[in-house]
Amino acid sequence: MASKHSEDTPALALKILVAGGFGVGKTTLVGSVSEIRPLRTEENLTEAGRDVDDTGGVEQKTTTTVAMDFGRITIREGLSLYLFGTPGQDRFWFLWDELAHGALGAVVLADTRRLADCFPSVDYFERRAIPFVVAVNCFQGSRRHAVEKVSLALDLDTGTPVLLCDARDRESGKKVLVALVEHASRRHAARLLA
Repeated sequence: MASKHSEDTPALALKILVAGGFGVGKTTLVGSVSEIRPLRTEENLTEAGRDVDDTGGVEQKTTTTVAMDFGRITIREGLSLYLFGTPGQDRFWFLWDELAHGALGAVVLADTRRLADCFPSVDYFERRAIPFVVAVNCFQGSRRHAVEKVSLALDLDTGTPVLLCDARDRESGKKVLVALVEHASRRHAARLLA
């Protein structure tokens, strides 16, 4: 019996960014949901970076992403999600435009202990009209906040989804990605109808 996906039909890969502040769990999320061993470009934090890397609240962090993380999820034959985790520090922002090119949308990971750290990511995607969801990574010992309060604190546009998640948990990460794909689909359909 012939496969539904033929050699003549090109495979479709949807590009998704995972963004947010330093130490929020981007590498962890990409790794937890990826079906392949993720590509990581992590380097050890050094004394030279002490003045530029704010480790307040994430004192146990010893490495940082210096280019990107990459993972993949196959949705069905011929359809995959490619996940690109962005670096979190300002000094690596020059990479973002390349990483964002052609992206379906983005997940902005947030840590309520350092909520202001995700403002640059939210601003980046809003300015470029790239659909995104905010996923609050619920770290052990951090205060839980209602998603409505997080949305207000971030001054998000109406309709921007906010979810609670655990970046370490595969199923939790999948729910975030499903929410993003659904949100991006609604935004795309609305543009076509406008």
